[in-house]
Amino acid sequence: MAKPNYQFEKRQRDLAKKKKKEEKLLKKQQAKGVEGVEEIAGAAGGAQDAPADDAPTAATAPNETKL
Repeated sequence: MAKPNYQFEKRQRDLAKKKKKEEKLLKKQQAKGVEGVEEIAGAAGGAQDAPADDAPTAATAPNETKL
């Protein structure tokens, strides 16, 4: 049986929370009649949706040997 991937599930929950929070903020700002909301929402969530690859892989360190 496959093990559950808790890290993936947590990431998905966090992204869903973030999206919901941004939508709520957008709805509040539209209710107040603030203009330029699309620019604010686009700048806040644009580049952060991509997953980060900070962990080194075997391909990045070919000179290391395993003992």
